[in-house]
This record gives sequence, C-alpha cells and structure tokens, in this order.
Amino acid sequence: MSAERTFLRLGALSAGIAVTAGAFGAHALRARLTPDLLQVFETAARYQMYHALALLAVAWAAGRTEAAGPRRAGWLFVLGTILFSGSLYLLALTGVRWLGAITPLGGVAWIVGWTILALTFRPATSLRP
Repeated sequence: MSAERTFLRLGALSAGIAVTAGAFGAHALRARLTPDLLQVFETAARYQMYHALALLAVAWAAGRTEAAGPRRAGWLFVLGTILFSGSLYLLALTGVRWLGAITPLGGVAWIVGWTILALTFRPATSLRP
C-alpha cells in the first residue's frame, strides 16, 4: 500500500476514534470521572483529532513528493498519538498516575514529526501539482 493510502486510512481511523472518545467522555464518563480526570480524557481526544488531521495532511504530502520526510513524520504522529493520547486515556480511566510520565514522550514524537515535515518542505523542495 502506498504511503498516501496508509496515512489517509490511519488519519481517518484516528479521527473516528477521537470522535468516539470525545462522545464517550462527554456522555458516559461525565458522571463517573472527577472533573480533573474528565479534562485529561478530553485533552487526549482533542490532541488525537489534531494529529488525525495531520495524518491526512501527511497523506497529501506523501503523494506529492518522493522525499521520506512525510512518511517519517506520519509514523511519528502515529507513535505520538499512541503515547500521548493513549497514556492520557488510560490515566483517566484507571487513575494510575505514573502513566502521565509516558505522555511527554508522545509530545516529543509529535514535535519531531512536525519538525521533519517542516524541513522536508523548506524552500529548496518543491511539491508536484
């Protein structure tokens, strides 16, 4: 499967999970979680959605350049989502606080992914129409 199709599918799947998680948090968890833990859950869903949309942008970019940057960035976005959002979902649902130590690793993966994507399309690089 092409990188374009891979990241399009992963982005759509991740967006669907983020919407489901957001609805689950708003309806099923509101009465079960403390306000602090509900906020943690909502943060996980929000950042998952941001990076689901980023994966769709990566799919677009991967189809327009031979550079490896979009693919690398895409996998870092996937890893970041698993580590950042996944650890926050688990923290909110279980109350296990040490899971919060994993969260920054996901943030670092996202930052590196965005940096790679930006460097891939610096002025010397062109996109095919």
